[in-house]
Amino acid sequence: MLSNIERAKVDAYRILMAQVYELAAVSRRDSESIAAGRGATVTQWHTMSVLSDGTTATVPQVAARLGVTRQAVQRVADQLLERGHLQRIANPHHDSSPLLQLTPSGEEILKRLWEDSDGPRARMLRDVEARRMDEAAATLQDLLVALKDDGRR
Repeated sequence: MLSNIERAKVDAYRILMAQVYELAAVSRRDSESIAAGRGATVTQWHTMSVLSDGTTATVPQVAARLGVTRQAVQRVADQLLERGHLQRIANPHHDSSPLLQLTPSGEEILKRLWEDSDGPRARMLRDVEARRMDEAAATLQDLLVALKDDGRR
């Protein structure tokens, strides 16, 4: 039996997760039209975003970050490799799992996607304080840490 405090936390968590999923769905629909304008998909955009700022990662690492299957990321990575937006580089820690890295072309398309989304995002967020989003991001990070820690026990 849960205490009143535990019950309140579990109930708040369930409501928050429902809102996170709804937010992700609405954001994805909005992002699809922006991505299509650049001949890309949201999944390509998300994959390239994981690899932004010079980051390299394996397909399984990208999949874990995005919460999707390795196979799904492999399909998208193959599309991006074919278009010249990604390159494979040797992984010093695992011979059969190369690292993915954005090419200059990939960096450029990602920059353009972000620029294309700036105006619509700014309009959408006009009544939302940055401080509130920062607080929400911190809460979500706390939840991620707690869930990952609990999964290791």
